[in-house]
Amino acid sequence: MSKSKTAFFCSNCGHESPKWMGRCIQCGEWNTYVEEIISKEKDKSKNIWDDYSDSKKRKAITLNEIQSDDTARIITNDEELNRVLGGGIVAGSVVLVAGDPGIGKSTLFLQAGGQLKGYTVLYVSGEESEQQIKMRAERLQIKNDNFYLLTETDTQEIFKEIKKLRPDLVIVDSIQTMHTPFIDSSAGSISQIRECAGEFQRFAKETNTPVFLIGHITKDGSIAGPKLLEHTVDTVLQFEGDRHYTYRILRTLKNRFGSTSEIGIYEMSNQGMKQVTNPSEILITQREEPLSGVAIAATIEGIRPLLIEVQALVTPSVYGTPQRTHTGFDIRRLQLLLAVLEKRGGFQFGNKDVFINIAGGIKLDDPSLDLAILSALLSSYEDIPLSTKICFSGEVGLSGEIRTVNRIEQRISEAEKLGFQQIIISKYNEKSITGKKHNIEIITLSKIEELYRFLF
Repeated sequence: MSKSKTAFFCSNCGHESPKWMGRCIQCGEWNTYVEEIISKEKDKSKNIWDDYSDSKKRKAITLNEIQSDDTARIITNDEELNRVLGGGIVAGSVVLVAGDPGIGKSTLFLQAGGQLKGYTVLYVSGEESEQQIKMRAERLQIKNDNFYLLTETDTQEIFKEIKKLRPDLVIVDSIQTMHTPFIDSSAGSISQIRECAGEFQRFAKETNTPVFLIGHITKDGSIAGPKLLEHTVDTVLQFEGDRHYTYRILRTLKNRFGSTSEIGIYEMSNQGMKQVTNPSEILITQREEPLSGVAIAATIEGIRPLLIEVQALVTPSVYGTPQRTHTGFDIRRLQLLLAVLEKRGGFQFGNKDVFINIAGGIKLDDPSLDLAILSALLSSYEDIPLSTKICFSGEVGLSGEIRTVNRIEQRISEAEKLGFQQIIISKYNEKSITGKKHNIEIITLSKIEELYRFLF
């Protein structure tokens, strides 16, 4: 019996080293190397899926010799998932989906796979028993004769079942529970995750079968496992949201087949994940009377315009250091806007506590939020409510100027559709507006001083 081989792996980036080191030479992190047992006794030269499809010997060819393959994507019943993936599931693609525990990853893809008609789907679970998944499937009202379930963690046993079943789509829940017999370390270790992901990636490319890998995240929010895992797959999706709210966002971090700026919005219910086709209507609170510190922002996420309610609260500070609390907004951007208000507007926020909240538990980084944040801060500072029929879209610069934002026509049309009577934008966005007549008053301003005079 040959001696087992050990190696040291960086738990942050996955770099392999024959000996322990205090600092990783690749990512620079300290004390991240862990020892793992690896073995190369078994022959990995022959894959279990070698005769799954007709494989040719690879050789170098010119670009002109390659025939373009216009393979149709697999279109699911989930319009939000189709949008995030760039128009559907691409054949032979590997998609990694990560998110907080309990956020609804398994529910979403059990629902998406179970509702896929006309295709054979294999759902591989290493975390739950068959009875648990059956209970969830009954709650989601999934009835599909072509939906198969396999509770297994050994990758070679999974490939044997795949070879017999020949599915059109494979969903693996989760990649951290899988293990390959070619590596002696425990499931979830860096070497196991890297090797298992590599096996599923080779399987997907050689058989042209799409694979979804559901993954875990660490306590700081990054995807668990080596960074190589994200480089290996074709698409990386982040499923996020506040568990105290019912809304969830499926966000694209990497996509080789579409845009990385798309998002899908869902609502968690007893019947599973419901698609939110018009999020602007549910993200704006229906108020009977105006309240101070509330403003509506016209933003863009991907190709989708959204109207978001921004809430601000400015109160005198009772402690020595004023608080800056934020939910769904970048704290550094908030500090920048407060500095602009103090320097260019003369408002004293140095002795005030400032609280910012993006309603609905959604996190946004669109620069066009600046104007709405600024207006909400001024409204709370003066304790004067803003009109409920006005919205804002503009970026604020360091000198107090209101800067242009892209795709202003879509923002105006969305605000008009939801019944707003006025929208405040940058003066320099006038040339981007076509001659189309709008039923909403477009107000163009260039400085925050003009904004204050107009509102108050």
